[in-house]
Amino acid sequence: MQLFDQTFPTPEQNLACDEALLDCAESGEGGETLRFWEPTLPFVVLGHSNRLALEVDASACERLRIPILRRCSGGGTVLQGPGCLNYALILRIEAAATLATVTQTNRYVMGRHRDALSALLREPVKVEGVTDLVIAGRKFSGNAQRRKRHFLLFHGTFLLDLDLTLVERVLLLPPAQPKYRANRGHLDFLQNLHISADAVKEVLGASWQAVLPLTSTPIQRIERLVQARYSLPAWTRKF
Repeated sequence: MQLFDQTFPTPEQNLACDEALLDCAESGEGGETLRFWEPTLPFVVLGHSNRLALEVDASACERLRIPILRRCSGGGTVLQGPGCLNYALILRIEAAATLATVTQTNRYVMGRHRDALSALLREPVKVEGVTDLVIAGRKFSGNAQRRKRHFLLFHGTFLLDLDLTLVERVLLLPPAQPKYRANRGHLDFLQNLHISADAVKEVLGASWQAVLPLTSTPIQRIERLVQARYSLPAWTRKF
């Protein structure tokens, strides 16, 4: 598997990169890849079908000058910012029976990440709500996927040292919640791991045997996606 540790200058480029890597693999110009990136400024990211008015305090975002964007995958709305480590996996669907369906893929990838983080943290990590990683009932990682015919994108975030009070200020309580959340507010539900990004990168890289450096960065695909989608209010505010 290829390894790509690259943060681009803008949130739009970073979101577009995950989709560009998927498109490259699907078209035969790329392959299985593990990517890491870390935001330098806060911004909100809606899941593909999330309704902005139900998920985000848009007035608070405007006052705080926090951009609102939308990604290509499902899952819930999140705040990105310094203290988050993001990863993206591009996996070949035909490579394993465990990737045949959305449910099987969730179980397979989340199980590997649970085991890797449990070993790193030396305490029990559980998978809750399908694609959340939690310790003692509090979430530190959310994940989502997008599938094409031959390849899929599975990506997510690890909370390391994010300003969780900012999450409380800009995100509403989500209308759809996993049962284990029990209607808790963000500060009672989320937690930071307070470990280095390099430590998480090391265990995930080892788990996926990502050792080959990416040889070609899909810059043109990224910029086309930014211009056609990620920079457009019509995309962000379509729901």
